[in-house]
Amino acid sequence: MSSKDEETLRAPEARGRAKRAGSGVSSRLRLLEEKGGALLEWIDFRVKFRESFLPSIVHPIPKSTASWFYVFGSATLVCLILQLVTGICLALVYVPSAGEAWQSLEYLNYQQPLGWFLRAMHYWGSNFMVALMTIHLVQVFLFGAFKYPRELTWLVGCVLFILTLGMAFTGQVMRFDQDAYWGLGIGASMAARFPLIGQQVVQLMLGGPIIAGETLTRFFALHVFVIPGTLLALVGLHLLLVIKVGINEWPMPGRLVTRERYVKEYHELVERDGEPFVPQGVTRDVVFAGIVMLAVVACAAIFGPKGPGGIPDPTLIETNPRPDFYFLPLFSAFALLPPYMETALILTAPVLLIAAAFLLPFYSNTGEKSWQRRPGAWVLVVMVFLFLGVLGWLGTYSPWSPEMTAWSGAPVPEHLVKASTPLEMQGALVVQAKQCRNCHSIGGEGGLRGPALDDVATRLTRDQLIRQVLQGGGNMPAYGKNLSPAEVTAIVAFLGRLHPEGELPARDSSAPAQPAKAADAGHARPGAG
Repeated sequence: MSSKDEETLRAPEARGRAKRAGSGVSSRLRLLEEKGGALLEWIDFRVKFRESFLPSIVHPIPKSTASWFYVFGSATLVCLILQLVTGICLALVYVPSAGEAWQSLEYLNYQQPLGWFLRAMHYWGSNFMVALMTIHLVQVFLFGAFKYPRELTWLVGCVLFILTLGMAFTGQVMRFDQDAYWGLGIGASMAARFPLIGQQVVQLMLGGPIIAGETLTRFFALHVFVIPGTLLALVGLHLLLVIKVGINEWPMPGRLVTRERYVKEYHELVERDGEPFVPQGVTRDVVFAGIVMLAVVACAAIFGPKGPGGIPDPTLIETNPRPDFYFLPLFSAFALLPPYMETALILTAPVLLIAAAFLLPFYSNTGEKSWQRRPGAWVLVVMVFLFLGVLGWLGTYSPWSPEMTAWSGAPVPEHLVKASTPLEMQGALVVQAKQCRNCHSIGGEGGLRGPALDDVATRLTRDQLIRQVLQGGGNMPAYGKNLSPAEVTAIVAFLGRLHPEGELPARDSSAPAQPAKAADAGHARPGAG
């Protein structure tokens, strides 16, 4: 028998084995499908996915909303998720301590593998989130989506925008470099101008009278827990309102909003020309969100993270802090305004802007939605963006620096420097130059954050003064890294002569006791001279 005949005889047997194997595979696949379906049914019976979540995913939307103008809200949500993920990763390394925050960021930048890229993703994600949130808010305003019956949706969106700016500001503080330190100082000085409650607001904001470790801990809690948690809760409420009330349809000119007919007309439009949000409505959102993510990755890879800049130095008052781009217009406005107008602007402008945004859906509740029939709306948007753009551009190169000479501009009382030694006179100059009187008063003039210095020599010995200046304590930060040894020696020499007439200065236990006249020789008395 030839080999060809043998193959012919074996063919039916081979086909039988293949058929049996195929049927076995098919039966196993059917079994897996049955088991998988049973598993899905088991899960669905307990979490009620089809009953609770599926209607929201496939809820019908007007066909006109399948447009690129409706993608900014979902892109903002994607940026928020990116911020949460990268923020959690950064929190594993970041140390919210005044002494170690700067070093932990340097470690992320230069030692932690891909730490710089993680910081860059978080930074650029924040910038994109603020920008997209702004565009989304403007689009909702121009499309009249704040009108009946979506007033609450607009109000929640406004609060989300404010919280987004708050998260951006607290994130800038987390860098805790020179810009963050003095930017926070400017923010505290703004809060202090509120009548009656200004000082209490500053105490609550800083955790004390000065920017220190407690301040960073509070802002870390705000940035990592309070604001993101509130954002997530309000985002859930915002999405619920969008689903229950419906996505705003394309604003057709002449289609007026009335309380009597709008809801009925909207439901008729959805029934006649609607389509499910998934998959038809979500396609452009997914594509645009992917483009945004690619843009964030590209910016992070090309430009890297921002900062940290120089180590925060409370004595370096000739500084020029620069906020991130979303706060540059405010920065520039304070630079250009005369000082006597700053307080009025700080106390009135934010209140008026927030009040106008919250009252808008009640003032303009019905009527025309289309921006083509609302020329005032787009003219206002163009004017605001031009105004903010010009201020932001000016803020990039303005030579302005914070005015920190509230009391330091006043000279040291003359009687405190009469008959002083050259070293003591140099100490008085250092006290003046380093703005010590912004926190401490001398001769009744100066700040109230720290104790008055008129009798400091009776309370602290020379060694204690040196230790206090170098290491800090209480509400006073440590200045050991910010002052040279010569400056410390001069300051201590000047402070050592500040005691009331008739009282001896405190002495170290190792120092020999001196008669009162000898100890007081050459020292000016308050009121003398």
